[in-house]
Amino acid sequence: MSSVVVVGGTSGIGREFARVRAERGDDVVLTGRDPDRTEAVAKEVGARGLALDLSRPREIAAALADVGRVDHLVLAGVSRDENRATDYDITAALRLVTLKLVGYTEVVHVLRPRMTDDSAIVIFGGQAKERPYPGATTVATVNAGVRGLVNTLAVELAPVRVNAVHPGVVGDSPYWQSKPEEVLAALRARTPTGRLATVADVVDSVDFLLRNRSVNAVELSVDGGWLLG
Repeated sequence: MSSVVVVGGTSGIGREFARVRAERGDDVVLTGRDPDRTEAVAKEVGARGLALDLSRPREIAAALADVGRVDHLVLAGVSRDENRATDYDITAALRLVTLKLVGYTEVVHVLRPRMTDDSAIVIFGGQAKERPYPGATTVATVNAGVRGLVNTLAVELAPVRVNAVHPGVVGDSPYWQSKPEEVLAALRARTPTGRLATVADVVDSVDFLLRNRSVNAVELSVDGGWLLG
């Protein structure tokens, strides 16, 4: 049995990963911003819930005080942000940058003493870093920053392994399911596999990165070759 912490585990891919690992018999802790929602989701998936807001990094240490040994850490917390240089929302930009780069790093800082030499970390990025779109100014910048974060952590925390997963369009995720079918059809047409990535695909990729002891400092794209389209 492994001890697993999923930061950002109350919805989407983080939630499904927490459910899969708890169902497997692992000791899972998941976090979310809202205490009531976090507790409810944790109960549903068979995990323990902790309220934690990545955008408030000075509160992270106290929020994680009761977490014991950490074999696997998944940093999946995200915030939907639409920002442009021509119409720049500084507050939203600061929140996302703090959440992903400072918040993620503070979680690692707090939990590092509870890891072993065989522990592993997976950090979520995204393909906006390679194919930005109007409104992705902050998202693309932060996801590109994940590359540097993975590399420096893999060196500093060695032998703890640190990898990143960069999902493309995840067709059955709550965000993309709400899009019109014609939008999804156009995305499928540009994907060499003819299908969009699924939540299950991404969960499987995270599990692989955590499990394979020879994979380190890798950025894994899970997009069916979408960037080639």
